[in-house]
Amino acid sequence: MSDLSITPVTTKGERKAFVDLPFRLYQDDPYWVPPLKGEALGLITPEKNGWFSHAKAQLFLARRDGRVVGRISAHIDTLALEMPAAQGFGPGVGQWGLMDAEDEDIFRALLARAEAWLREQGMVRALGPISMSIWEEPGLLIEGFDQAPTVMMGHHKPIYRAWIERAGYRPVKQLITYELDITQEFPPIVKRIIRSGENNKSIVVREVNKKRFDEEAAIILEILNDAWSDNWGFVPLTPPEIKDVGVKLKPIVFNDLIRIAEVDGRPVAFMITLPDLNEAIRPLNGSLLPFGWAKLLLWLRKPRVRTMRVPLMGVRKELQSSRLASQLAFMMIEAIRKASVANYGASRGEIGWILDDNQGMNSIATAIESQVNKVYQVYERTL
Repeated sequence: MSDLSITPVTTKGERKAFVDLPFRLYQDDPYWVPPLKGEALGLITPEKNGWFSHAKAQLFLARRDGRVVGRISAHIDTLALEMPAAQGFGPGVGQWGLMDAEDEDIFRALLARAEAWLREQGMVRALGPISMSIWEEPGLLIEGFDQAPTVMMGHHKPIYRAWIERAGYRPVKQLITYELDITQEFPPIVKRIIRSGENNKSIVVREVNKKRFDEEAAIILEILNDAWSDNWGFVPLTPPEIKDVGVKLKPIVFNDLIRIAEVDGRPVAFMITLPDLNEAIRPLNGSLLPFGWAKLLLWLRKPRVRTMRVPLMGVRKELQSSRLASQLAFMMIEAIRKASVANYGASRGEIGWILDDNQGMNSIATAIESQVNKVYQVYERTL
Protein backbone atom coordinates (compact mmCIF):
# COMPACT_ATOMS: atom_id res chain seq x y z
CA MET A 1 0.00 0.00 0.00
CA SER A 2 3.05 2.27 -0.22
CA ASP A 3 2.21 5.75 -1.46
CA LEU A 4 -1.36 4.78 -2.39
CA SER A 5 -3.47 7.89 -2.85
CA ILE A 6 -7.16 8.28 -3.68
CA THR A 7 -8.02 11.59 -5.30
CA PRO A 8 -11.14 13.05 -6.92
CA VAL A 9 -11.21 13.44 -10.68
CA THR A 10 -11.36 17.15 -11.51
CA THR A 11 -9.60 17.70 -14.83
CA LYS A 12 -9.98 16.59 -18.44
CA GLY A 13 -6.70 14.71 -18.20
CA GLU A 14 -7.89 12.82 -15.13
CA ARG A 15 -11.12 11.85 -16.90
CA LYS A 16 -8.99 10.49 -19.74
CA ALA A 17 -6.90 8.48 -17.25
CA PHE A 18 -10.15 7.18 -15.73
CA VAL A 19 -11.26 5.90 -19.16
CA ASP A 20 -7.84 4.54 -20.10
CA LEU A 21 -7.30 2.31 -17.06
CA PRO A 22 -9.48 -0.66 -18.16
CA PHE A 23 -7.56 -0.87 -21.43
CA ARG A 24 -4.51 -1.91 -19.41
CA LEU A 25 -6.26 -4.04 -16.79
CA TYR A 26 -8.26 -6.06 -19.35
CA GLN A 27 -5.68 -6.24 -22.13
CA ASP A 28 -5.20 -9.98 -21.63
CA ASP A 29 -8.92 -10.79 -21.33
CA PRO A 30 -10.04 -12.26 -24.68
CA TYR A 31 -13.70 -11.49 -23.95
CA TRP A 32 -13.43 -7.85 -22.93
CA VAL A 33 -14.63 -5.40 -25.60
CA PRO A 34 -12.76 -2.06 -25.61
CA PRO A 35 -15.34 0.74 -25.64
CA LEU A 36 -14.93 3.68 -27.95
CA LYS A 37 -13.06 6.14 -25.75
CA GLY A 38 -15.13 9.07 -26.94
CA GLU A 39 -18.31 7.29 -25.84
CA ALA A 40 -16.78 6.35 -22.48
CA LEU A 41 -15.72 9.96 -21.88
CA GLY A 42 -19.21 11.15 -22.78
CA LEU A 43 -20.70 8.89 -20.12
CA ILE A 44 -18.74 10.62 -17.33
CA THR A 45 -18.95 14.17 -18.69
CA PRO A 46 -22.02 16.06 -17.36
CA GLU A 47 -22.36 18.23 -20.48
CA LYS A 48 -22.64 15.13 -22.66
CA ASN A 49 -24.86 12.83 -20.59
CA GLY A 50 -28.52 13.73 -19.99
CA TRP A 51 -28.54 11.58 -16.86
CA PHE A 52 -26.68 14.38 -15.08
CA SER A 53 -29.78 16.58 -15.43
CA HIS A 54 -31.12 14.76 -12.37
CA ALA A 55 -27.97 13.21 -10.91
CA LYS A 56 -24.53 14.04 -9.60
CA ALA A 57 -21.36 11.98 -9.42
CA GLN A 58 -17.82 12.06 -8.13
CA LEU A 59 -15.11 10.01 -9.78
CA PHE A 60 -12.00 8.87 -7.94
CA LEU A 61 -8.62 7.61 -9.12
CA ALA A 62 -6.19 5.49 -7.12
CA ARG A 63 -2.49 6.07 -7.71
CA ARG A 64 0.47 4.16 -6.36
CA ASP A 65 3.86 5.77 -6.73
CA GLY A 66 2.24 8.16 -9.22
CA ARG A 67 0.76 5.40 -11.42
CA VAL A 68 -3.02 4.99 -11.89
CA VAL A 69 -3.98 1.62 -10.39
CA GLY A 70 -7.72 1.88 -9.74
CA ARG A 71 -10.91 3.86 -10.27
CA ILE A 72 -14.46 4.16 -8.95
CA SER A 73 -17.50 6.42 -9.25
CA ALA A 74 -19.88 7.47 -6.50
CA HIS A 75 -23.20 8.94 -7.58
CA ILE A 76 -26.67 10.01 -6.51
CA ASP A 77 -29.74 10.02 -8.73
CA THR A 78 -32.32 12.48 -7.38
CA LEU A 79 -35.13 10.68 -9.20
CA ALA A 80 -34.04 7.39 -7.61
CA LEU A 81 -34.32 9.04 -4.18
CA GLU A 82 -38.00 9.69 -4.90
CA MET A 83 -38.81 6.08 -5.73
CA PRO A 84 -40.42 3.67 -3.21
CA ALA A 85 -37.84 1.95 -1.02
CA ALA A 86 -39.48 -1.40 -1.78
CA GLN A 87 -38.34 -0.99 -5.39
CA GLY A 88 -34.66 -0.91 -4.51
CA PHE A 89 -33.82 2.78 -4.43
CA GLY A 90 -35.64 5.37 -2.32
CA PRO A 91 -34.59 8.04 0.18
CA GLY A 92 -30.98 7.90 1.32
CA VAL A 93 -29.78 5.40 -1.30
CA GLY A 94 -26.65 6.23 -3.29
CA GLN A 95 -24.69 4.13 -5.74
CA TRP A 96 -21.16 3.38 -6.85
CA GLY A 97 -19.80 1.82 -10.02
CA LEU A 98 -17.24 2.03 -12.83
CA MET A 99 -14.94 0.13 -10.48
CA ASP A 100 -11.63 -1.40 -11.52
CA ALA A 101 -8.51 -2.03 -9.47
CA GLU A 102 -5.22 -3.91 -9.63
CA ASP A 103 -5.74 -5.63 -6.27
CA GLU A 104 -8.16 -5.95 -3.38
CA ASP A 105 -6.40 -3.43 -1.12
CA ILE A 106 -6.76 -0.77 -3.79
CA PHE A 107 -10.40 -1.69 -4.28
CA ARG A 108 -11.13 -1.43 -0.56
CA ALA A 109 -9.47 2.00 -0.39
CA LEU A 110 -11.49 3.20 -3.41
CA LEU A 111 -14.72 1.81 -2.02
CA ALA A 112 -14.12 3.46 1.35
CA ARG A 113 -13.63 6.81 -0.39
CA ALA A 114 -16.78 6.38 -2.49
CA GLU A 115 -18.79 5.44 0.60
CA ALA A 116 -17.42 8.44 2.50
CA TRP A 117 -18.55 10.74 -0.31
CA LEU A 118 -22.02 9.19 -0.25
CA ARG A 119 -22.23 9.70 3.53
CA GLU A 120 -21.20 13.33 3.11
CA GLN A 121 -24.17 13.71 0.75
CA GLY A 122 -26.51 12.29 3.40
CA MET A 123 -26.83 8.78 2.02
CA VAL A 124 -27.42 5.89 4.42
CA ARG A 125 -27.30 2.91 2.03
CA ALA A 126 -25.21 2.07 -1.03
CA LEU A 127 -26.03 -0.04 -4.09
CA GLY A 128 -23.37 -1.19 -6.51
CA PRO A 129 -22.02 -1.64 -8.97
CA ILE A 130 -24.28 0.55 -11.10
CA SER A 131 -22.40 2.29 -13.89
CA MET A 132 -23.82 4.93 -13.62
CA SER A 133 -27.53 4.94 -14.49
CA ILE A 134 -29.68 1.85 -13.97
CA TRP A 135 -30.31 2.11 -17.75
CA GLU A 136 -26.61 1.82 -18.62
CA GLU A 137 -24.55 -1.06 -17.15
CA PRO A 138 -25.99 -2.18 -13.81
CA GLY A 139 -24.67 -5.11 -11.85
CA LEU A 140 -21.50 -7.17 -11.59
CA LEU A 141 -21.00 -10.06 -13.98
CA ILE A 142 -20.96 -13.27 -11.90
CA GLU A 143 -21.74 -15.87 -14.59
CA GLY A 144 -20.85 -15.91 -18.28
CA PHE A 145 -17.22 -14.84 -18.32
CA ASP A 146 -16.56 -16.98 -21.41
CA GLN A 147 -18.60 -14.76 -23.74
CA ALA A 148 -17.97 -11.23 -24.93
CA PRO A 149 -20.59 -8.74 -23.78
CA THR A 150 -23.11 -7.46 -26.29
CA VAL A 151 -23.77 -3.77 -26.91
CA MET A 152 -24.47 -1.81 -23.70
CA MET A 153 -23.61 -4.72 -21.39
CA GLY A 154 -20.75 -4.94 -18.92
CA HIS A 155 -17.85 -7.34 -18.44
CA HIS A 156 -15.84 -7.71 -15.23
CA LYS A 157 -13.04 -9.69 -13.66
CA PRO A 158 -14.24 -12.83 -11.82
CA ILE A 159 -12.25 -11.85 -8.70
CA TYR A 160 -14.34 -8.73 -8.15
CA ARG A 161 -17.22 -10.73 -6.70
CA ALA A 162 -15.15 -11.94 -3.74
CA TRP A 163 -13.75 -8.45 -3.17
CA ILE A 164 -17.23 -6.92 -2.98
CA GLU A 165 -18.63 -9.62 -0.71
CA ARG A 166 -15.63 -9.47 1.63
CA ALA A 167 -16.25 -5.72 1.89
CA GLY A 168 -19.57 -6.48 3.59
CA TYR A 169 -21.95 -6.19 0.65
CA ARG A 170 -24.79 -8.64 0.22
CA PRO A 171 -26.62 -9.57 -3.01
CA VAL A 172 -29.91 -7.77 -3.48
CA LYS A 173 -30.92 -8.48 -7.09
CA GLN A 174 -29.85 -10.53 -10.09
CA LEU A 175 -30.18 -9.41 -13.70
CA ILE A 176 -30.31 -12.23 -16.24
CA THR A 177 -29.65 -12.42 -19.97
CA TYR A 178 -30.78 -15.25 -22.23
CA GLU A 179 -29.43 -16.47 -25.56
CA LEU A 180 -31.10 -18.45 -28.32
CA ASP A 181 -30.56 -19.71 -31.84
CA ILE A 182 -32.79 -17.43 -33.90
CA THR A 183 -32.38 -19.47 -37.07
CA GLN A 184 -34.69 -22.07 -35.51
CA GLU A 185 -38.46 -21.70 -35.47
CA PHE A 186 -40.24 -21.47 -32.14
CA PRO A 187 -42.06 -24.41 -30.49
CA PRO A 188 -45.50 -25.33 -31.91
CA ILE A 189 -47.46 -23.84 -29.00
CA VAL A 190 -45.75 -20.46 -29.46
CA LYS A 191 -46.39 -20.57 -33.22
CA ARG A 192 -50.10 -21.23 -32.57
CA ILE A 193 -50.27 -18.21 -30.23
CA ILE A 194 -48.61 -16.05 -32.88
CA ARG A 195 -50.97 -17.23 -35.64
CA SER A 196 -53.96 -16.50 -33.41
CA GLY A 197 -52.72 -12.96 -32.92
CA GLU A 198 -52.09 -12.49 -36.63
CA ASN A 199 -55.71 -13.50 -37.29
CA ASN A 200 -57.00 -10.95 -34.78
CA LYS A 201 -57.86 -7.82 -36.77
CA SER A 202 -57.66 -5.61 -33.68
CA ILE A 203 -53.92 -6.35 -33.29
CA VAL A 204 -51.28 -4.69 -35.43
CA VAL A 205 -47.54 -5.20 -34.92
CA ARG A 206 -45.78 -2.55 -36.95
CA GLU A 207 -42.26 -1.40 -37.66
CA VAL A 208 -41.18 2.00 -36.40
CA ASN A 209 -40.53 4.78 -38.88
CA LYS A 210 -37.04 6.21 -38.38
CA LYS A 211 -38.04 9.29 -40.36
CA ARG A 212 -40.41 10.07 -37.47
CA PHE A 213 -37.77 9.23 -34.88
CA ASP A 214 -38.81 11.73 -32.19
CA GLU A 215 -42.48 10.80 -32.46
CA GLU A 216 -41.79 7.07 -32.30
CA ALA A 217 -39.36 7.55 -29.40
CA ALA A 218 -42.04 9.44 -27.46
CA ILE A 219 -44.50 6.55 -27.93
CA ILE A 220 -41.94 4.02 -26.72
CA LEU A 221 -40.90 6.20 -23.76
CA GLU A 222 -44.50 6.60 -22.62
CA ILE A 223 -45.10 2.83 -22.73
CA LEU A 224 -41.73 2.10 -21.10
CA ASN A 225 -42.26 4.42 -18.13
CA ASP A 226 -45.69 2.85 -17.56
CA ALA A 227 -44.67 -0.77 -18.13
CA TRP A 228 -41.56 -0.69 -15.93
CA SER A 229 -42.85 1.63 -13.19
CA ASP A 230 -43.34 -1.13 -10.60
CA ASN A 231 -40.06 -2.91 -11.33
CA TRP A 232 -37.15 -3.10 -8.93
CA GLY A 233 -34.62 -0.38 -9.66
CA PHE A 234 -36.96 1.61 -11.89
CA VAL A 235 -36.14 5.26 -12.46
CA PRO A 236 -38.12 7.06 -15.17
CA LEU A 237 -36.20 7.99 -18.27
CA THR A 238 -36.24 11.74 -18.87
CA PRO A 239 -36.31 13.76 -22.13
CA PRO A 240 -32.62 14.81 -21.82
CA GLU A 241 -31.62 11.15 -21.47
CA ILE A 242 -33.80 10.10 -24.37
CA LYS A 243 -32.24 12.83 -26.50
CA ASP A 244 -28.71 11.65 -25.70
CA VAL A 245 -29.57 7.99 -26.11
CA GLY A 246 -31.19 8.83 -29.41
CA VAL A 247 -28.04 10.48 -30.70
CA LYS A 248 -25.96 7.54 -29.50
CA LEU A 249 -28.16 4.74 -30.77
CA LYS A 250 -29.78 6.26 -33.85
CA PRO A 251 -27.05 4.85 -36.15
CA ILE A 252 -27.98 1.30 -35.06
CA VAL A 253 -31.74 1.85 -35.07
CA PHE A 254 -33.39 0.06 -37.98
CA ASN A 255 -37.11 0.12 -38.74
CA ASP A 256 -37.53 -3.65 -38.98
CA LEU A 257 -35.76 -4.30 -35.64
CA ILE A 258 -38.06 -2.15 -33.49
CA ARG A 259 -41.74 -2.99 -33.27
CA ILE A 260 -44.74 -1.32 -31.69
CA ALA A 261 -47.86 -3.39 -31.00
CA GLU A 262 -51.21 -1.67 -31.28
CA VAL A 263 -54.59 -2.91 -30.11
CA ASP A 264 -57.57 -1.15 -31.68
CA GLY A 265 -55.17 1.50 -32.92
CA ARG A 266 -53.64 2.24 -29.52
CA PRO A 267 -49.91 1.55 -28.89
CA VAL A 268 -49.69 -0.86 -25.96
CA ALA A 269 -46.33 -2.65 -26.28
CA PHE A 270 -42.92 -2.31 -27.89
CA MET A 271 -39.72 -4.25 -28.46
CA ILE A 272 -36.31 -2.77 -29.27
CA THR A 273 -33.61 -4.88 -30.88
CA LEU A 274 -30.10 -3.70 -31.70
CA PRO A 275 -27.46 -5.30 -33.90
CA ASP A 276 -24.49 -6.06 -31.68
CA LEU A 277 -22.32 -3.01 -32.23
CA ASN A 278 -19.60 -4.62 -30.10
CA GLU A 279 -18.83 -6.96 -32.99
CA ALA A 280 -17.87 -3.92 -35.07
CA ILE A 281 -16.00 -1.86 -32.46
CA ARG A 282 -14.05 -4.69 -30.85
CA PRO A 283 -11.20 -4.60 -33.41
CA LEU A 284 -10.89 -0.79 -33.12
CA ASN A 285 -9.34 -0.90 -29.61
CA GLY A 286 -11.25 2.17 -28.48
CA SER A 287 -10.25 4.53 -31.28
CA LEU A 288 -11.84 5.61 -34.56
CA LEU A 289 -8.45 6.79 -35.86
CA PRO A 290 -6.87 6.53 -38.30
CA PHE A 291 -9.32 4.38 -40.32
CA GLY A 292 -11.69 3.03 -37.67
CA TRP A 293 -14.34 5.63 -38.49
CA ALA A 294 -14.46 4.48 -42.11
CA LYS A 295 -14.77 0.82 -41.14
CA LEU A 296 -17.54 1.61 -38.65
CA LEU A 297 -19.41 3.82 -41.11
CA LEU A 298 -19.30 1.08 -43.71
CA TRP A 299 -20.61 -1.45 -41.17
CA LEU A 300 -23.44 0.86 -40.09
CA ARG A 301 -24.75 1.17 -43.64
CA LYS A 302 -25.80 -2.48 -43.64
CA PRO A 303 -24.77 -4.40 -40.54
CA ARG A 304 -24.01 -8.09 -40.88
CA VAL A 305 -23.88 -9.53 -37.39
CA ARG A 306 -23.96 -12.80 -35.53
CA THR A 307 -25.90 -11.47 -32.55
CA MET A 308 -28.96 -9.29 -32.03
CA ARG A 309 -29.65 -7.92 -28.56
CA VAL A 310 -33.09 -7.11 -27.13
CA PRO A 311 -32.35 -4.51 -24.42
CA LEU A 312 -35.92 -3.34 -23.85
CA MET A 313 -39.42 -4.68 -24.15
CA GLY A 314 -42.54 -3.42 -22.44
CA VAL A 315 -46.29 -3.95 -22.22
CA ARG A 316 -48.62 -1.48 -20.53
CA LYS A 317 -49.34 -2.34 -16.91
CA GLU A 318 -53.05 -2.76 -17.54
CA LEU A 319 -52.29 -5.74 -19.81
CA GLN A 320 -49.51 -7.35 -17.82
CA SER A 321 -50.21 -10.89 -16.57
CA SER A 322 -52.83 -11.28 -19.31
CA ARG A 323 -52.72 -13.73 -22.20
CA LEU A 324 -52.70 -10.79 -24.60
CA ALA A 325 -49.43 -9.49 -23.12
CA SER A 326 -47.56 -12.71 -23.84
CA GLN A 327 -49.21 -12.99 -27.26
CA LEU A 328 -48.03 -9.50 -28.23
CA ALA A 329 -44.53 -10.32 -26.95
CA PHE A 330 -44.35 -13.52 -29.02
CA MET A 331 -45.62 -11.70 -32.11
CA MET A 332 -42.99 -8.95 -31.82
CA ILE A 333 -40.21 -11.43 -31.11
CA GLU A 334 -41.15 -13.55 -34.12
CA ALA A 335 -41.34 -10.55 -36.48
CA ILE A 336 -37.92 -9.32 -35.39
CA ARG A 337 -36.44 -12.85 -35.42
CA LYS A 338 -37.36 -13.24 -39.08
CA ALA A 339 -36.01 -9.80 -40.01
CA SER A 340 -32.77 -10.40 -38.10
CA VAL A 341 -32.01 -13.60 -39.99
CA ALA A 342 -33.19 -12.48 -43.42
CA ASN A 343 -31.86 -8.91 -43.46
CA TYR A 344 -28.78 -8.97 -41.23
CA GLY A 345 -27.51 -12.55 -41.36
CA ALA A 346 -27.90 -12.95 -37.59
CA SER A 347 -27.98 -16.40 -36.04
CA ARG A 348 -28.05 -15.62 -32.33
CA GLY A 349 -30.25 -13.52 -30.09
CA GLU A 350 -29.64 -12.19 -26.60
CA ILE A 351 -32.55 -11.02 -24.44
CA GLY A 352 -31.99 -8.94 -21.37
CA TRP A 353 -31.29 -7.95 -18.87
CA ILE A 354 -34.34 -9.36 -17.09
CA LEU A 355 -34.92 -9.15 -13.34
CA ASP A 356 -34.65 -12.55 -11.68
CA ASP A 357 -38.17 -12.17 -10.22
CA ASN A 358 -39.84 -10.95 -13.42
CA GLN A 359 -41.91 -14.08 -13.88
CA GLY A 360 -43.63 -12.90 -17.04
CA MET A 361 -40.48 -12.14 -19.02
CA ASN A 362 -38.59 -15.15 -17.70
CA SER A 363 -41.52 -17.35 -18.75
CA ILE A 364 -41.49 -15.87 -22.25
CA ALA A 365 -37.74 -16.48 -22.53
CA THR A 366 -38.23 -20.07 -21.44
CA ALA A 367 -41.16 -20.62 -23.80
CA ILE A 368 -39.03 -19.76 -26.84
CA GLU A 369 -36.36 -22.20 -25.59
CA SER A 370 -33.67 -19.65 -24.76
CA GLN A 371 -31.00 -20.40 -22.18
CA VAL A 372 -29.44 -18.25 -19.45
CA ASN A 373 -26.01 -17.14 -20.64
CA LYS A 374 -25.07 -14.33 -18.24
CA VAL A 375 -25.98 -13.26 -14.73
CA TYR A 376 -25.25 -9.86 -13.23
CA GLN A 377 -25.61 -9.12 -9.53
CA VAL A 378 -26.33 -5.88 -7.67
CA TYR A 379 -25.15 -5.55 -4.06
CA GLU A 380 -26.16 -3.36 -1.14
CA ARG A 381 -24.74 -2.27 2.18
CA THR A 382 -25.77 0.06 4.98
CA LEU A 383 -23.37 2.99 5.21
